[in-house]
Amino acid sequence: MGYRILEPADVPAYLNERGHWPDPSDIQVREVSDGNMNRVFLARSTDGTRSLAVKQALPWVRVAGPSWPMSPERADAEARAYEQVAKVAPDKIPAILGYDPENYALVMEDMSDLEVLRTLLNEGASYGPHTSARIGEFVAQLTFATSDFGMASADRKALLAASVSPELCKITEDVVLAEPYIEHEHNHWHEDLDDLAREFRADARLRTEVADLRHTFMTSAQALLHGDLHTGSVMVGEREGAPVVRVFDPEFSFVGPIGYDLGLYWANALVSEERARALGSLSDHADQLALSWEAFETEFRALWPTRIDTFFDDAYLDRFLRRIWTEAVGYAGTEIIRRIIGFAHLTDLTTLPDPVPASRRALLLGRELIVRRAELTNPNDIRALGQPT
Repeated sequence: MGYRILEPADVPAYLNERGHWPDPSDIQVREVSDGNMNRVFLARSTDGTRSLAVKQALPWVRVAGPSWPMSPERADAEARAYEQVAKVAPDKIPAILGYDPENYALVMEDMSDLEVLRTLLNEGASYGPHTSARIGEFVAQLTFATSDFGMASADRKALLAASVSPELCKITEDVVLAEPYIEHEHNHWHEDLDDLAREFRADARLRTEVADLRHTFMTSAQALLHGDLHTGSVMVGEREGAPVVRVFDPEFSFVGPIGYDLGLYWANALVSEERARALGSLSDHADQLALSWEAFETEFRALWPTRIDTFFDDAYLDRFLRRIWTEAVGYAGTEIIRRIIGFAHLTDLTTLPDPVPASRRALLLGRELIVRRAELTNPNDIRALGQPT
């Protein structure tokens, strides 16, 4: 039948055709698309006792329309990522009920009882004691299982071949790791940040360090990554009295440097902290880097003995983890900068009554994270950088 773009009216019949719903007349559908890239529909029974979500990749960037074409095959990468995570951390992703490669559509559990972490933080909520630790565990579980230390060689080679995503990786290489440091039509910022945007473009040391991080991103195939791990791709809440953390939207998934996923999450946590500071509503923001890193390191070390190769001993593991930390710090800096003077900005800052002071602090912090990443050896070092002067 071929690829077709679904509209809300198409969803009942579509779910019936795919075997997900026996009676298409018993479905109420609404579109809840919120991200930059795709369309999402919620389907519920008329009595409200059953619900599903349908996510479809469009042949363009949703917020830009056909003027920015984008292959819908990114949904293949998302489905592959979910498949890998389901093997090692099924409690940290939505339940996937089916993938339709012809229409680039995923059918998954309805998570509308949960809240997007960024939304909650912007409203003044705290992270709570579980969220960042679960994110650290998620990164460790996915990346160890898909690394040379946790996956058989033949399986790794097959994963590498299947996970090549040149179009989406090129977006990251450009939008995150190049464009903010040059004059480019994608870039925009508050006019009161003109001086810093100009300084960053002229900062030879900064550009060289970003080039180094960009080259690592392009060449370091350590493990399968989420690829776009931020507070807007995490949902949290409670079910049956227990905390729930779900990571979603891994459509930028690719095999790359482990520190990239951690760095993206840290950047968003640091920007959220600047928002809270500006509003006088700081709560547990200062704890999140330490919580996520400690959980990541603990989980990764716990998984390490499963590798039967005495050559990769604990001394090497220490070195490997130090490299991940240092790269994560640098990538956190690049994510902060691109979210303020690059293409896609964060509501954490843009919805502040006066976004400039917090944005300036975040930009300067981002630069320090990049150029001083080798000196910053633990979360306390980053905390010291982020203290108001």
